[in-house]
Amino acid sequence: MSAHTLHTDFYQLTMSAIYYAKNCKATATFSLFAHNLPDPRNFIVAAGLEQALDYLEDFTFSQEDLDYLASLGHFDRGFLDSLRNLRFSGDVWAMPEGTICAAGEPLVEITAPIMEAQMVETLLMNTINLNSTLASKAARCRLAAKGKGLMEFGLRRTQGLDAGLAAARCAALTGFIGTSNVAAAKKFGITPVGTMAHSYVTAFNSELEAFRAFAATFPNSTILLVDTYDTITGVKRAVEVGLMLKEQGLNLAGVRIDSGDLAMLSVEARRLLDAAGLERANIVVSGNLEEHSISRLFAEGAAIDTFAVGTRMSSSADAPVLDLAYKLVNYNQRPTLKLSTGKETLPNPKQVWRQFDARGKIAGDVIALREETCPGHPLLVRVMKDGRRTQAPKGWREAKEVFERGLLTLPDACLSLTEEHRLPVSVSPALSGLQQKVRQETLEAA
Repeated sequence: MSAHTLHTDFYQLTMSAIYYAKNCKATATFSLFAHNLPDPRNFIVAAGLEQALDYLEDFTFSQEDLDYLASLGHFDRGFLDSLRNLRFSGDVWAMPEGTICAAGEPLVEITAPIMEAQMVETLLMNTINLNSTLASKAARCRLAAKGKGLMEFGLRRTQGLDAGLAAARCAALTGFIGTSNVAAAKKFGITPVGTMAHSYVTAFNSELEAFRAFAATFPNSTILLVDTYDTITGVKRAVEVGLMLKEQGLNLAGVRIDSGDLAMLSVEARRLLDAAGLERANIVVSGNLEEHSISRLFAEGAAIDTFAVGTRMSSSADAPVLDLAYKLVNYNQRPTLKLSTGKETLPNPKQVWRQFDARGKIAGDVIALREETCPGHPLLVRVMKDGRRTQAPKGWREAKEVFERGLLTLPDACLSLTEEHRLPVSVSPALSGLQQKVRQETLEAA
């Protein structure tokens, strides 16, 4: 893991070199949060925490890292020597993976000696940004699918292999039933899924020959891609193979449509399959799907059982980043804040209290000082103390449980995929009063 330590911005090292030179060793708290949400998204699904904790536990500079930094001629030997034994020794408070939350709320807060807290900023932001962006997009696809099956098919067009792993994991924790990414399936224990490519069909002398060969090899999981030539003809050939399987006491698992008028073709495919007594065969569709196209298919009366969602979800094509920030909120027991226009921050370590109405739906969140006790349920938990996890690592299944519980509490308006109805967030009087006090003191001292 030490190779990840240099996955940082150069200025983290230059700032740390100054902290070393000036003997700045006091404890700092940084807060990681989203400034805003992309329109028309109404919530964030917090994700990436477990990978971030892996990084923090393994944080170290290898000899190769130190040799490279020395070769730059930019840092003095004392600073580089100090990095040799540097480890992350701080505390981490965070929202558990799968938590549904809002802009402005801290996803993670780091408390550690300032050089350590500064050094880990870039990788923390990168990890939380990627995973929370993808999980939030996947959750929207989940909402659009209205209980129908979803499969993650995006590896070939994600921004790198690590992003492909993240997309598969984030899809799983938001309720997808499988992934085409075999490495992700192995690593995370997700069900691997897939059918066939058009190239497979065209490699045979006929479509029917291709279908029969697939059914002979995988008789218990035969899903046939029917749109290589003519979709309706392809469905009729799939029916022929399905009837052959039925004679053997087996069932055609389904047909997949990847192009054309998916709504109309799915309805006709359903009619042909049902007329042949193949009611158990599923209809799977794919082809640049995401939440909006899935919603349109339902509006058009599509007869679809499973959506294979790829590029647009696994890259979060319409909103590929969250506007995350990582800001110093306390140093050496002194509350700090940023006063930039439109980006003023809240000082000191915090807690977020979630309040519910009589129906069990979220009434609003209150951002408060860490030591405050407010009505409701606290969202931030201490997940690391003195550089070590406070509990065993958790997988995507635990995160899925958190997500599923949270989804049940979202107000109906927040479930909209097209209209802005965001979770209401307020600031406690105590935190607001401290912010005003620190703002005035900061302006006077600046």
